Amino acid sequence: MKVEERQKLLIVLTLGLLALLLANTLLFEPLGKWWSARSKNIATLRNQVKEGKVTLARADVINAEWDRMRTNTLPSNTSLAEQQLLRAFNSWASESGATVTGITPQWKDDSTNYVTLNCRVEASGDVGTLSRFVYDIEKGPLGLKLDSVEFSTHDNLGQQLTLGLEISGLVLTTLK
Repeated sequence: MKVEERQKLLIVLTLGLLALLLANTLLFEPLGKWWSARSKNIATLRNQVKEGKVTLARADVINAEWDRMRTNTLPSNTSLAEQQLLRAFNSWASESGATVTGITPQWKDDSTNYVTLNCRVEASGDVGTLSRFVYDIEKGPLGLKLDSVEFSTHDNLGQQLTLGLEISGLVLTTLK
């Protein structure tokens, strides 16, 4: 093979390799990254569709739970809401044997869709009565949430306890 033919062959091979390098850099790598991202996106969308199907299958249960929660919120009239909450505390205290020593209600306007009635409740009794009192509040039908629970003792044996509760009651202002 002559030198000129070898030079031409080497030039063609060099240009071919350069073309492959450019194709790899400008075409194959971006397409590979795009394909990987697309595959991840498809997997994410498939999971979302699967979760959506599960949610749709549970639609009746979710709607029933929402209806139960919506009907158990406090009334939008502030005095009626406070009165209902005070009656509930008195009922829970009499059922459990706890002594309620103080209730401090405070209204908080959180959103255009709801308002909360925050209460600080102080009660006293022994471990059994106070735990039953907290249990009754948690299991009661009202839309209440225990934000904090504090126990403290008055004697060295821990027989007389004081319970401090921070409770939020939900009031929906727009029922649909």
